[in-house]
Amino acid sequence: MTMTFSGFDRKFFAFFKELKANNNREWFNKNKPRYEDEVVTPIMAYIEAIQAPLKKVSPHFVANPKKQGGSMFRIYRDVRFSKDKRPYKEHAACQFRHALGKDAHAPGFYVHLEAGNVLAGGGIWMPPSDKLKAIRDKIAKDGKQWQRIVGNKKIQDMFKSLHGDALTRPPRGFSAEDPNIEDIKRKSFFLMRSFSNREAGNADFVKETIATFRTAAPLMKFLCAATDADY
Repeated sequence: MTMTFSGFDRKFFAFFKELKANNNREWFNKNKPRYEDEVVTPIMAYIEAIQAPLKKVSPHFVANPKKQGGSMFRIYRDVRFSKDKRPYKEHAACQFRHALGKDAHAPGFYVHLEAGNVLAGGGIWMPPSDKLKAIRDKIAKDGKQWQRIVGNKKIQDMFKSLHGDALTRPPRGFSAEDPNIEDIKRKSFFLMRSFSNREAGNADFVKETIATFRTAAPLMKFLCAATDADY
């Protein structure tokens, strides 16, 4: 069934504000019909609307409007090894992963939807050790290309800077004198753009998301090349 995306409205963000104040199973189960109607339905419409334009950004990233196993992240938190036992995430999110990627640690485009904190961008989050080393190796080998990417005016204007937690010291095998050592020390590499709730509440949010992904393309191409993935 084709759905029409008209934006993430006030009800969408209001649900998460209320969930934040009532993060327990009793409240969520009582309000699950609201969750399906006010959160899941517009996200599925958004993912469906972004499918065709995303293919023009790159044919290798997937927008899958399925409730289970699709582009939308589950709302349930994994609390098995966490001191924070809140059962539900207090935001919605979706990732448009590379076709070769099986999890959130693959190169991908990402959208975060939270009241007062809407973000969109692309990159790779906490890749496994072999992929991380491959990215670091490529930055060290192709340093000038890397500098052109992070210094790209369009990227700087839209995203301001590259993000990702980093080691305090250079990883083993990399020189502290490398001009890109601060980025080589990173454990994640991503660009994120902020939006207001009002901007996300407009049907044009799809176009703005795609424009964001296009601007992040130089980083995505670099990460894909480093991890043996087509772009």
